[in-house]
Amino acid sequence: MSSRSLPHGPLYSALKTAVDAHRAAHPSLPGAVPRKALVIVAWFVASWVALVFLSQTWWQAGLAAVSLGLSMAGIGFNVQHDGGHRAASTSQPVNALMALGLDLLGGSSYVWHWKHNVHHHTNPNLVGHDADIDIEPLVRLSPTQAWRPWHRAQHLYAWALYALLAVKWHFVDDFVNVATGRISGCPFPRPRGKDLAGFVIGKLGFATWAFGVPLLFHPPLTVLAGYLVASVVLSLTLAITFQAAHCVAEAEFPDPNAPSVEWAEHQLRTSVDFGGSSAFVRWFVGGLDHQTVHHLFPRVPHVELAGLAKVVREVCRAQGVAYRELPGFFAAVASHGRHLAALGREPVRAPLSTAPAPA
Repeated sequence: MSSRSLPHGPLYSALKTAVDAHRAAHPSLPGAVPRKALVIVAWFVASWVALVFLSQTWWQAGLAAVSLGLSMAGIGFNVQHDGGHRAASTSQPVNALMALGLDLLGGSSYVWHWKHNVHHHTNPNLVGHDADIDIEPLVRLSPTQAWRPWHRAQHLYAWALYALLAVKWHFVDDFVNVATGRISGCPFPRPRGKDLAGFVIGKLGFATWAFGVPLLFHPPLTVLAGYLVASVVLSLTLAITFQAAHCVAEAEFPDPNAPSVEWAEHQLRTSVDFGGSSAFVRWFVGGLDHQTVHHLFPRVPHVELAGLAKVVREVCRAQGVAYRELPGFFAAVASHGRHLAALGREPVRAPLSTAPAPA
């Protein structure tokens, strides 16, 4: 299955015209995203040094590991994400360097480009195209996915699965994707040459700072415990933030067999803002509390998304299109819980017809 391509239309033209005019009148400060990236990378380095070299007790190590996991999520949201979308800077070398933040975290910027930029952003919430909603058969995130009896409890156990996201990502997903040349059923070109070298170097670099250096100073079980705490914090932060933006009761999950709509309308139907969040949440998640604007204009720096949300909302109102938003992060998390519970209930099946067959 290849990634489906939706057409642009008058809605996107109206949105782009308004957004371009606003950006011309309110340009972001040059270098704002790279400067923020330096702060978050410094947080990451300080947390790692504290965990490996400075912690003397279990609770000090625990706090340092939690801080490390949060800083890693911060790199994902604010450094790698903008860089991977070529939105961090007008300098493409700067964007490329920031995109490598994912390799620092143990992922693959090459695989992410295909999984996120190509498949997810083209067809969010579409089964068979968007790998981010493919947790089958353990969790049912779309009504177009098959229901299984254990889904009745998925609103209880899904959170534990989310906590394992980074472990699975580090040791399974990227390797399986590269070995098979497929991401959630969609083919992608396996890395070769410098891309393959970058994949291997990134994995070895992560293994060096996450396990190699710590093992020189601490017993294996201590190193493993630190890794697990940091990875669980990273996993829950990334997973819940994504689910809060797409997998909520207010978002749509289009039927792959239904007629397609204009690209911009699909993005508006499948993305939900939680823009009423605190200033810290907005700073930390890299503007992804305004997920709708990001999906419509992925190459816009995240520091501009909050301002552009007002513009997009006004255009949607004028066009008679719904702009979906929730009042804050915790409201979005609660909506995700309701979404899990609703999809965990066994679908009602239409009764078999008892009418006699025509003569």
